[in-house]
Formats: sequence, structure tokens, C-alpha cells
Amino acid sequence: MLVLAAEWIPTLRERSVEIDSLRQLPQDLAEALAADGFYRTLVPPELGGLGLPPAVVAEIGEVLARGNASAAWCTFIGATSQIMFAALEPAQLAELLENPDVITAGVFAHSGTATAAPGPDGADGYIVNGRWAWASGSHNAKWISAGVHIDSGEGTRRSNDVDGSDASSVAAGHGGEGNGDGPQPALGRAFFRPDDIELHDDWYTSGLRGSGSSTFEAHDVWLPASRIAYERSILKSSYAAEPLYRMPLFGLLALPIGAIALGMARASVDEVIDIAKSKVPQGSRRTLGQRPALHSAVAVADAEVRAARTLLYATIDAAWERAQHGLPDLELRRDLRTATTHAMQTSLRVISSMNSAVGGTAVFEASPLQRHLRDAQTASAHFMVAMPVMELAGRTFFDPDADTSGL
Repeated sequence: MLVLAAEWIPTLRERSVEIDSLRQLPQDLAEALAADGFYRTLVPPELGGLGLPPAVVAEIGEVLARGNASAAWCTFIGATSQIMFAALEPAQLAELLENPDVITAGVFAHSGTATAAPGPDGADGYIVNGRWAWASGSHNAKWISAGVHIDSGEGTRRSNDVDGSDASSVAAGHGGEGNGDGPQPALGRAFFRPDDIELHDDWYTSGLRGSGSSTFEAHDVWLPASRIAYERSILKSSYAAEPLYRMPLFGLLALPIGAIALGMARASVDEVIDIAKSKVPQGSRRTLGQRPALHSAVAVADAEVRAARTLLYATIDAAWERAQHGLPDLELRRDLRTATTHAMQTSLRVISSMNSAVGGTAVFEASPLQRHLRDAQTASAHFMVAMPVMELAGRTFFDPDADTSGL
């Protein structure tokens, strides 16, 4: 898959202006990426996926981002949105996988509600309402999932929604179901077809323009019970012992962002080296590549990218190794989040320095350096890799009772 991802780099570079102009992936491009398997990398083979380790999935995003970050972003969102396939009923999963290369998207935030209500024919189902932002890739998707608080109408959690307080695994969702007295709504995922929702055309940004990360809403949408997946049901499924479902949820969702940032940083360094070989700055007789100042800037940038990359993948490997036998502990969960955030922040710094290194060449919108800078700045605003992550991680060194559900 990594070789295949590398083969995509020239095409993604060539179509970057088109991708940005559309503010979403061209449908033919999204379908071709799906046909190559990039949307099903995290799904167990038994469920029609490739079942790749998280480090490989991250590296795929890193490679694709060297061509275009929006394309890499949409494929990783599609891949992570399929994690909950394991919680679906077999008949519903078969419907989703009528096309094995189905394009999916989703928002993990529990920004909606699902309330038990019979359908017109008396069938079990739910009325779903909500508004979900940052729905990357939704304009291309055949199925769009969204986090919901589920009210079964029974006064208790549904029978297959097991009890448990561990928030470190994917199956455990976002950690608990409330601290109040009495029964709390369960957490789950609603699976929508595009016609079920109202998808707003509101993604007007400086960076990641082609990710189509629009907002969508559901207004009193009735869904059959089979299209509401209880997150904790995975804990009682045959997949509970799979390493993927023992990985920290937030760590798993965030790590491709750091990898994509590293891909853009590496591409920026390579672009500067290429430009510097022939560019002669105004008032100079030497190429930019003959200047000692640029030599130092490129060497520092290269070292920073390699160091951040080494830390990220070493941490991913450690968490994955631990997941073979049980749930990663707090230290590994913290390390995974900080390594990912460090990769993002380091990459942003490198990309900015590379833009400065070539002067006016990088200011034009069509410049790959300019695009990487815009995309990295936008990616760095994602709450999964923003600096508050470091605040939370740092707090755990001083406060043994700190709330670590965000890790």
C-alpha cells in the first residue's frame, strides 16, 4: 500500500489546483482512491477491510500528503469512520458493503441525539437530530456516520451496551456516559445516507480547501435500529480482543494528522532544495543553493522532521505492541498524543521556515510551498493536535487525579 500511495503523488500534485477550487475531492479522484483500498485500511479483513497496523495507515497518509494534504485527509477520515463497522448488525454491514470500496465519512463528536421511536410499520428505530461540523469527505461519501447520545426509551442502557469505565480503547468510546445520578444515554454512531441529511456548503477556508469539511444536520430523521451502532457493543463482540479496538481512541484518531503534517513538511524541504538549485536571487550571482544560510536552514529542517517522525512512529509501535496484549496504560496514551501534537507543531514550524527560505517564490497561491503552509496551519487548528493537548498531558505529571478521558 505504501508503494501504491507513492504512485499517487504526481497525480495529486497535478490536480491540487482543481482540488482546492472545488473545495472537495473530485468524485472520480475519491472513487479511484477508494478502489485502491485507502478508505478501508483500518477495517478487519473479516469485515471486508485490509486490517493494516496504525503505523502503516499513518505512513500512507504521510505519503499521500506529499502530493495533496486534502486527499490524504479525506482518506484517513474515511478509514477511521469505518472503525465502527464492527458494531453493526451483519445485515446492515452487508448493505454498507454492497460496494466493497465504499466511500465513507464521519464525525466522531457526539453532537446529536437518537431517541427510540417505532417506524410507520412498527419497526424498531430512532429519531435522530443533530448538527455536526468538520465533516471532511462528506461530499464524496455514500455513507456518513455521526456520534449520537442514544435514548432507548427504556430508562436504562440497552442490554448489549455493556457497563465499564475504561476510556482508553476504541470500543470504550469517549469515556463513560455521564457522571450524574441515574441512567445516562449511551454513546453510539448513526449511519446516514446522503439523502437523510442536510449537507451545508460552508467550507470556505485558507487551507485544506479540498477536504470538503462541511457541516451537516439531521432534522427528525427516522433510522431503523440497525443503523444505530452502540459503541460499547464492540466490547461484547468477537472483535473486542483485536488490537485495533484496544488502541486509545483519541490517539488513533489523531495520529494520521501528525503523519500528514510530516508528509507536507518533507515535501516542503524537497521543494526548497529543488528551487534552490536554479533560483538566483535578485542582486546575486550565486544560486540560492550556494548560500550557507540556506544550507543551515535545510539541514535544521531535515533534522527536525526526522526527529519528530522517529518519535511519532516509535510511540505508535509501542502502543500497538501493548495493544496486542491489553489496553495501553496512561503513559502510552499520553505519549501517543504528545508525539502526534509534536509532529504537527514541528511540521508547521518547518513548513513556515521553508516558505521564508525561498522568498517571493512561495507567496503565490499555486506554489506547493504556499499550499502546504495553508494546509498545515488549518490542520494545526484541529483540537486533536492543538496545544491544549500538551496542557492536558502535562497535567498528568502533577495531578494523579486529573481527568485523562481526553487522552
